[in-house]
Amino acid sequence: MAAKKQLSEPQSLIMSLPQDVILDIIARVSRFDYPALSLVCKHFRSIVTSPEIFTRRSLLGCTEHCLYVVLVNEREPVLWSKRLYILCLKANGIRSLVLIRSLPDMPTYVSYTAMGYVAMGSRIYVFGRSDKHHMITLCIDCGTHTVKPLPNVHVLMSPRMADIIKGRIYVIGYDNDWKKVMVVFNTETEMWEPGTISVDKEINICTNGCVVMADKMYTRNHANSFVYDPKESKWETDEMLELHKWENACLVDDVLYYLDCKRCGKELRAYDRKQKCRRVVKGLEALLPEMTSSTWSHVVNHGGKLALFFPKRYEIWCAEISLERRQGGKIWGQVEWCEPLLTGKYLFMKVLNVVV
Repeated sequence: MAAKKQLSEPQSLIMSLPQDVILDIIARVSRFDYPALSLVCKHFRSIVTSPEIFTRRSLLGCTEHCLYVVLVNEREPVLWSKRLYILCLKANGIRSLVLIRSLPDMPTYVSYTAMGYVAMGSRIYVFGRSDKHHMITLCIDCGTHTVKPLPNVHVLMSPRMADIIKGRIYVIGYDNDWKKVMVVFNTETEMWEPGTISVDKEINICTNGCVVMADKMYTRNHANSFVYDPKESKWETDEMLELHKWENACLVDDVLYYLDCKRCGKELRAYDRKQKCRRVVKGLEALLPEMTSSTWSHVVNHGGKLALFFPKRYEIWCAEISLERRQGGKIWGQVEWCEPLLTGKYLFMKVLNVVV
């Protein structure tokens, strides 16, 4: 009885605090410790799974950058079914990609590439085609890992990529006649804007992805880079970016970063739009040889640092790189960690930086 009484005392002391104080304390704890906190008691479980705690984290400036990865498990019985994983740091200091089991799988129609994903704050927007007559349009709350359906798109289409400019998500894909179309979802009103936007016929909307710079959307095909300006509602080419074979790129401090795998060896490259110059990121000589057999790579802005994902045999690896500008405009990278995150036969679809 004495042992049971001692164990209950710490809990009773915490629970005797005002609710606002308890919220402030838990809001300052890393969200990766919330699963352990939820096991303490039912009250803690209700707090860490409530939207209120993530609002409080934002007000206190205690939000964290979390990486979510969309993968297709080739051994799953459902063909082209995508699942969402989160990058976690375990108690033993090992990082790994952990499947979020509370979220449903996302089957796609026609092709495993037929999907568009956009991260905005603590939410992930998903746009896809589930079968011949239906689309997937949903919003994932990354604080509570719950799903909310979005209104149906007025055009039945197979999305291939999407990005966000000033709260409006531009979704590009093919309609039923295999014509390229673009539609716009307003995240403030949570409604689709009427009509469609034409897409340049030369644009490859299957593999290279897109990136937003200076409120314009950039993408490319095998030969050219294209820019969509929503203010002018028109597509243009970018002559400087046409010199680069970039794909699966990201922006850090208004500089475009991507891994160049087309040359002898591999190089992490940076394109400064303002100065209209390109550079090779120095200081990664020990990392890049590890990627000699990599067939793909994805980079993402992780709170001002660069997270570089790449395959190594049947493993998915990630390296986190801090960036430094030095005299003469040179950019140096320092590898803070590089580890395998997941083993198995997976297709890597997308990596998203979410703030919770």
